[in-house]
Amino acid sequence: MALFRSRSCSRPQPFLLRACCADKGQYWVSTSTPDTYTVGILKDMHMDTGVELFMTAGEDDMKGIGDLGWENLSLVDAFTNNTWKITIKSAAGKTGTLTLPRPAKLTTKKIDIHDKEEDDPVVYKEFVFEGTVGSGSGVFKSGIVRPTKYTLIFQGRGNNCDNAEDFTHWRLAVTGSKADYAFFGKMKKS
Repeated sequence: MALFRSRSCSRPQPFLLRACCADKGQYWVSTSTPDTYTVGILKDMHMDTGVELFMTAGEDDMKGIGDLGWENLSLVDAFTNNTWKITIKSAAGKTGTLTLPRPAKLTTKKIDIHDKEEDDPVVYKEFVFEGTVGSGSGVFKSGIVRPTKYTLIFQGRGNNCDNAEDFTHWRLAVTGSKADYAFFGKMKKS
């Protein structure tokens, strides 16, 4: 298993180690069922406590977040039994929890964005989960009506072999008839 976790891709290498190497011009997008190894990575990944509410320059109206506010937010996350529980709290004490069951499919992206001139590029990567919100409590409760959808994206850089420490940022968007908002932040360092 260690052969596939290699972070170095200097060529030449034995055939098995090359699986981790990214190639110049690579644009790879795949949708599949997460395997045991990927679910293990998800269990090792944790969001940092700092969180921001996404707002456009025009500060478009958001719906479904009650009176949470948008400054000085903090977050606690947990991934257990294939479900994320994300609790967001404002400095004023307003709080809410979103329960996000992991969908059956994961979209994985690994793309050379041509920002480094190397033989073995470091690719931009994403794990993208699109599913239905299980429930919302507190400030999120009134905005969660079936079928409210979510998109949870873990973003980072690395080679073609995935590790928890590759993913440095996250973004969560929630949309539905009574909900339209997004949060983003950094991942905790392993």
